[in-house]
Amino acid sequence: MPHTIQLAHSPDADDIFMYYAIKFGWVDTKGYTFENIGLDIETLNIEAMKGTYDVSAISFGMYPLIKEEYALLRTAVSFGEGYGPKLIRRQDKQLKRNFKVALSGKYTTNAMLFRTYYPEARPVYMDFLEIEEAVVSGAVDAGVLIHESILNFDESLEVEKEIWDIWVELAGEGLPLPLGGMAIRRSLPLNRAIDVENILIDGVKVANEKKDELCTKLEADNLVRISDKLLTKYLDMYASDESVELSALQLKALDRLYQLGFEHGLWECPIKTEDYLIPKEYSELREQ
Repeated sequence: MPHTIQLAHSPDADDIFMYYAIKFGWVDTKGYTFENIGLDIETLNIEAMKGTYDVSAISFGMYPLIKEEYALLRTAVSFGEGYGPKLIRRQDKQLKRNFKVALSGKYTTNAMLFRTYYPEARPVYMDFLEIEEAVVSGAVDAGVLIHESILNFDESLEVEKEIWDIWVELAGEGLPLPLGGMAIRRSLPLNRAIDVENILIDGVKVANEKKDELCTKLEADNLVRISDKLLTKYLDMYASDESVELSALQLKALDRLYQLGFEHGLWECPIKTEDYLIPKEYSELREQ
C-alpha cells in the first residue's frame, strides 16, 4: 500500500523550485505520495514544534528546539555565501540602541543572529511580506528583509547591516551562513525516512538539471512571486548544486551556529549536527 508523506514547505521561490520536480512527476517517488503543504517559514517553525507534519522546511536556527522529535535531512538546504537577509532602514533614519525592528519570526535563523548582535533592539514580528512597508511608513525603525525581498526594495531604504556580516563577526571567516533546511519526524520508520530523504535528494538534483524548464513552468503556472532574471538570480543564491546535499563545510557552519546558540543561552548544550542526521549506514547494511 502506498504511503502518503506530508511535505510542508514555504511558498518562496527556492522551496517551490526544490520540491516541484517531485510535484511535476519528474522523480521516481518509489510508490510514495507526497502531499505538498505551503506555509510561511515561521508558521512551519511553530508547527514543527508541535510535530504537525511528516517532513517540514524549518529555519536552521530553531532546530535544537525540535531535535528529539525531528531528524535533519541532508537536502533542500539554503545557505548564504557573502549574502543573506538584510537589516534595512529609511535613509533619513538614524538608529538608536533600542530601535524598534520588524523581524519575520521569533524562530527564524536571521532573528536568532539579529537578537544576539542587537540585544537592546525591540523586535516585533510580522509576515515578511509586510516588513518593507512597515519600515517605509515609519511603523518600525528598521526591518530584516528575507527571501526574494532582499533583491528589490523601496528606493527610500538602505541597508544598515547585512546578516552575513553579523554571521562573520560572530562565527568567524570561511563558513557559509546557515539559513534553512528540512526536518523529518522521528516517528516515521527508519527505512521510510531513508527513502524519503533519497527521493528529496533526487528532486533537488533533477530541479537543478532542468532549471530552465522548471523555471518556465513555475512562472507559467504562477507558482512564484518573481520572474525572469530576478528568479534566476535568487535561485542561484539559494537553490543550486550546493542545496542538493549537506557538505562538510556546511555541517561545520551548522555546528558553529549551534555553538553560538549555546553560548548565548538559547539551549542547554551545543549539538553536533551529524549526530542528528538520518543514519546512512542502516541502508548500507540492509543492502549487504
